[in-house]
Amino acid sequence: METTARDALVDRVVDGRYRVRHRLARGGMATVYEATDLRLDRTVALKVMHPGLAEDPGFVARFQREAKAAAQLSHPHVVAVFDQGRDGDLVYLVMELVAGRTVRDVLRAHGPLTAEQALTVLDPVLEALVAAHAAGFVHRDIKPENVLISDRGQVKVADFGLARAVSSVTSSSTQGVLMGTVAYLSPEQVERGIADPRSDVYGAGILLYEMVTGAVPHGGATPLAVAYQHVHADVPPPSVVRADLPRQVDELVTRATRRDPDERFPDAAAFLRQVRTVAASLPAATPLDVDDGQTTLVVDLSGPAAVGLGHATTRTATQTSPQPRRPQPQPGGPVPPVRQPAAPFRRRRWGGMVIGLVVIALLVATASYGGWWLAAGPGRSIDVPGLLDKPRDAAEAALTDLGLVMAVAGQEYSETIAKDHVVRTDPAGGSVVHPGDTVSVTLSAGQERYGVPDVTAKSVADATAALTAANLQAGQVTEKYDESVPAGLVIASDPGKGTALKPGTPVNLTVSKGPKPVPVPNVAGKDQASATALLQKAGLVVSEVREDYSATVAAGSVIGTDPAIGTTLNKNSGVALIVSKGPPPVPVPNVVDMPRERAVSLLEGKGFKVVEHEGLVTPLDRVWSQDPAGGTLVPPGSTITLTIV
Repeated sequence: METTARDALVDRVVDGRYRVRHRLARGGMATVYEATDLRLDRTVALKVMHPGLAEDPGFVARFQREAKAAAQLSHPHVVAVFDQGRDGDLVYLVMELVAGRTVRDVLRAHGPLTAEQALTVLDPVLEALVAAHAAGFVHRDIKPENVLISDRGQVKVADFGLARAVSSVTSSSTQGVLMGTVAYLSPEQVERGIADPRSDVYGAGILLYEMVTGAVPHGGATPLAVAYQHVHADVPPPSVVRADLPRQVDELVTRATRRDPDERFPDAAAFLRQVRTVAASLPAATPLDVDDGQTTLVVDLSGPAAVGLGHATTRTATQTSPQPRRPQPQPGGPVPPVRQPAAPFRRRRWGGMVIGLVVIALLVATASYGGWWLAAGPGRSIDVPGLLDKPRDAAEAALTDLGLVMAVAGQEYSETIAKDHVVRTDPAGGSVVHPGDTVSVTLSAGQERYGVPDVTAKSVADATAALTAANLQAGQVTEKYDESVPAGLVIASDPGKGTALKPGTPVNLTVSKGPKPVPVPNVAGKDQASATALLQKAGLVVSEVREDYSATVAAGSVIGTDPAIGTTLNKNSGVALIVSKGPPPVPVPNVVDMPRERAVSLLEGKGFKVVEHEGLVTPLDRVWSQDPAGGTLVPPGSTITLTIV
């Protein structure tokens, strides 16, 4: 029960029938009171909607329709709806009063449950959903706050129909409701505003995840951020948070929370059957100790699960004390509470009474201090806020305002979260901590980027090593002629030096093949000077000049080159010029003592020119001498002088 300032509704009779006794709790859309039904003389829970909702005619009409429909749903694991109405500005709902606590209370006090304990709690929740779905109801808002565990250990699901009524309200008064509910919304509820039994399967899967990990799978600073993750991110296996969880629990959560409804369990009945199959393969659940600050309640979660869907699973609770024999449970219902054996009456002495009064006083003082310690002091529970993507200063301020201490655990790169904004917290958002506890935050180091190093004039091997050292990698290698960079060395990279890239990005390299080869130009027939100029223009060098005879090329002109004309050479290569010395020499025939006519005919026949010298008298008419002499090598067409006698 809340111990806050006196509520104006306390002691008021609502609608002439329900006397308000005291306030039990205040939530996002309503305040719950314990009240007495004066007509039937029974204790009930009176849920009064917040004024912001009560002022919305559309909400009131829909709330009344949904409440009337929910009142027709009767099941052992569903909180019964008795009545609904309006009294002036009060819109209210009358429900069965379940003395106990919510699963949220259990998680805050106890922390995450074992897989066996969580499945035993989930079993009756799914039973309730099976019955509701069969009656045409979709809950739409399965979460720890709507699952109650009575002091007798019976699990009940509350608020059927209310989520549908609230979903039609668009005023800002529902912001708190959405903030508390969005962590359990299915993707189709977020994207299209529709819900069917598979949406409840999704919510039950999130509930199972939170029961075994102590936190919801998706966190965020705003409802929109959380809703975005439901639509765009898969729910991770709970073993990511708790490695000791059985693989079967991972499979249950993963199947129930598929983003595509068609890939989930088709309904709560199929989910329940699989839960019972998994539970049967695990050890029996151990009793759950939940300390509420006054007494220790032992919630017995070890009862056997029923085989059929129509049988309730037994769950009991007893106070810790000498244990009498437990009554046997009746099928389909809760175990009756264990009655403690009455202590025999003993006459007490005054001294004992004084001691007793002192003990009572100490207990009262201790209880008062304990109440302060739990409600406002260092023992109170605090939910770690969602700090994802918040700047460091804002995150620290938010934690400081809650009495928590922020410690920076380190930094890590993030593609989506800005530098010095929060990437994650430990404990995660939604986890329960206490004043003075430390919340470790990991900050974003910004996007992981590396600059391209200067790899010009390096060999391919050295360039590859430099890129690897920079957390990049060599990409495609292209060869290209270059006039200045020696062959085999890098000319350039793409992207270029200094460009910021993601780790592992390939960087393409352009590697020199050296200067581009050139053909030896055609210099045949050119004089030596002209041929030399043409070779130099082509980037070649005249390395030597050789002479040779040519019958076709005039002396002094170029016959050819070595290497030959047209050969491809690297620039600055040497080329030899071959210059003509004219036609090759021929031997002069020996015509001495040969008749003149015959000698002249022979020489002219060989292409020589003949000059005759003769005296006044040439009685023999024969060659006396010749110049050049026979056998001498002379150029073709040379002149041969003959002396005739």
